[in-house]
Amino acid sequence: MKNLFICGLVLCLFSSCLEKIDQNKLAQTKWELTELSGLTLPASAKATLNFGDSLKVSGKSFCNSYGGQGEIVDNKLALKNLFSTKMFCQDTDAAERAYLQAINQVNAAKIEGNQLVLSNGTQKLLVFKKLD
Repeated sequence: MKNLFICGLVLCLFSSCLEKIDQNKLAQTKWELTELSGLTLPASAKATLNFGDSLKVSGKSFCNSYGGQGEIVDNKLALKNLFSTKMFCQDTDAAERAYLQAINQVNAAKIEGNQLVLSNGTQKLLVFKKLD
């Protein structure tokens, strides 16, 4: 019985590693940041991430707008060619810098219900909630 439980647990762990990133689930979606690893989010502004057709990326990084291109290669999400406007907003500067640094490190994505979790390997970087 104990061995059967352990085998079941191992199978569950491996099956979660094999989960495919579905481009169709990301295309034409809008997300709002709810968690940024190691930081309390500012109440005065929001960060967003939007995926358009062909995984074109856009959003707001608290103060500035940004854009780029999402790409799925070998079942990993890469956000490439990211660019941003350069306004300075004192109230959100630290959060904005942390957000842009984190989003540039993303190499994996997972959708769990109405949440999008972006990570770098096993390190969770950003968590978003889906907007209607």
